[in-house]
Amino acid sequence: MNAPAPAPSSTGGSRKSAAIVIGVFFIALMGLLLYGVRKSGDADREALPSPLIGKPAPAFDLPLLHEPGTRIKNKDLAGAPYVVNVWASWCPECRVEHPVLSKFALTKRVRFVGYNLKDGRSEALRWLEQFGNPYMLVIADEDGRAAIDWGIYGAPETFLVDAKGIVRWKRVGAVTDEVLQQQLIPALEKLEAGR
Repeated sequence: MNAPAPAPSSTGGSRKSAAIVIGVFFIALMGLLLYGVRKSGDADREALPSPLIGKPAPAFDLPLLHEPGTRIKNKDLAGAPYVVNVWASWCPECRVEHPVLSKFALTKRVRFVGYNLKDGRSEALRWLEQFGNPYMLVIADEDGRAAIDWGIYGAPETFLVDAKGIVRWKRVGAVTDEVLQQQLIPALEKLEAGR
C-alpha cells in the first residue's frame, strides 16, 4: 500500500504571494516618486536660491559671439540696467522663452545681453539666424568656466543686473509671459523707481 501523498506545502504559495505584494508595492512607490518629481521638478529648479541676489555680478571677460576677436567685460555694461539671458542651441526650453524675450526686447526698456553657454559658435549663430537675435550683444562661454562664478546651473537662466552691476533678480528656467509680467517687469520697475 502506498503512503498518502503529502499535503501541498503552503510555504511556496506564501512566498510567491509575498513577492507579488512587494513587487506591486515597489512599482506603486516608484510611480508616486516619478509623479512627484515630474510635478515639482520645474518648481524646485526655479526655486533654487541664488547667493548673487543683492551682490555684484561676477566679473567676466568673454568674447563676442559675432566678433570672437572682441572681448566684453561686465564693467563694460555698467551705467544702465541689463538682462543677461543664458541660452544655447541645444536647449529646448530656450526655444520656448525666445519669442517672449524677443517681444519684450523690442520695447527697448532694458538692454538684453545674450549669454551663449557651452555651444559651438556655428551652431549658436545658426540658431540666432533661425529664431532671431533680440540681444544688443551676445557673449560666448564655450567651456562654461565663467558660468561657474555666476552660479549658472544650465540654460535657460536669466538675470537682471542694475546700473551699478548688482544682481537684482534671477530666474532658472524659461521666462514665460507669466514670469515676464509677474516677476521680471516688476523687478525692473523697482529699479526704474530707484527702489
